[in-house]
Amino acid sequence: MVETETKIQRYDSYKDSGVEWLGEIPEHWEVLSLKRLLSNNDGGIWNEKFSEKGIPVYRSTEINIDGSWGQSEPIKLILSEKELEKVILKYGDLIVTKSSGSPEHIGKTAIYKKNEIAAYSNFTQRIRFTEINDPDYYFYVLNSDISKFQYKVLTKSTSGLGNLNAEILGNLHTINPPLPEQTAIAQFLDDKTTKIDQAIAIKQQQIALLKERKQILIHKAVTRGLNDKVALKDSGVEWIEEIPEHWEVKQFRYMFNLGKGLTITKENLQEEGVYCINYGEIHSKYGFEIDTEIHPLKCVDKEYLETNSNALIKYGDFVFADTSEDVEGSGNFTYLKSDNDIFAGYHTVIVRPKEKINSRFFAYIFESESFRNQVRTEVKGVKVYSITQSILKRPFVWFPSIEEQNEIVEFLDIETAKIETAINLKEQEIEKLQEYKSSLINSVVTGKVRVF
Repeated sequence: MVETETKIQRYDSYKDSGVEWLGEIPEHWEVLSLKRLLSNNDGGIWNEKFSEKGIPVYRSTEINIDGSWGQSEPIKLILSEKELEKVILKYGDLIVTKSSGSPEHIGKTAIYKKNEIAAYSNFTQRIRFTEINDPDYYFYVLNSDISKFQYKVLTKSTSGLGNLNAEILGNLHTINPPLPEQTAIAQFLDDKTTKIDQAIAIKQQQIALLKERKQILIHKAVTRGLNDKVALKDSGVEWIEEIPEHWEVKQFRYMFNLGKGLTITKENLQEEGVYCINYGEIHSKYGFEIDTEIHPLKCVDKEYLETNSNALIKYGDFVFADTSEDVEGSGNFTYLKSDNDIFAGYHTVIVRPKEKINSRFFAYIFESESFRNQVRTEVKGVKVYSITQSILKRPFVWFPSIEEQNEIVEFLDIETAKIETAINLKEQEIEKLQEYKSSLINSVVTGKVRVF
């Protein structure tokens, strides 16, 4: 755990904040609506005139959940002088996410700290503080649980999708110490959260190395087998290179039949019926394998059993996501590891073995860089990359006898489980650091502890 070097103590006296869920605050602090602290509270620009010579435009998708910047390079748009005048960012402006498909992302806030011309997009709100307030302090306030609680309440809707606007944002309850204390708190939190973030970054690097080790392990096992002394031959495929001489190489189309998942939307999903796996779950939750005994899934109506039985998958069948937001996600898949038949849902391609194979062995092949690179060189796109049935038919797969497939799977299951255990431990450590960071921010900006 990251230690704090500054002695933490309480303020001399406290008073009732007047807000039930907030409780007490230091005697000399105030609770004010956000609008009383601002000089600007404005929506962003909608424009799709992309150009490398344009103005950088920061979007809500480039703000991480903790308010840090996640973009490598913002998009650039051609903006007229009149457009730019309305949405130009200044050093110290806060950019608030006001619309998102994920409720927990509503209100995530970043601070702009550059001295260059830039703008912000229509799904964000720019707030600019008056000179008697420190935006660095309010960056922490708006990313604290106190503000997140209010966002959740104020933007709640029957659809589950929330939206902030200038009025809701302006009425947000904020906790306001005198300006010198705002600055002292911001400096303290800058120092402590930087150290926490550095510790998190180290663990993320360790996870990346573990994942790389796992990929190397899989690649070696599925391209060379377990016998280091076996004679090798040229596979004839660029991305595979040499394989054991007794292994076969076939094009994907000759090993698998391909089909299409259900043509449905999220609105067709329900709590009861027949299980259904969709492309979003393949990308985010259940890549590689899905087991209905342990993995929760939404369902579709049983009527699809009569009208779309060809979209059902059985034990050992594969489901590929047919779209991806990036090239790296192209080829993401899962395979059914349970006896319950389930439907392949929207934006999916069904892949069914034509002959007896160990599907888990081929899952390891599909997970390998040798196979993924074959797919990635075929896909095309800018914002969305499509993986069609035609693309999936073209890659080559390689394989030994079913007995050797079984041996390799047994080996990889044991060895990759060790790596996954190490990764899970690192992820738990990161989660604890993130919880500590959140708790520290909440305690300091609410005055529960004094840090100067």
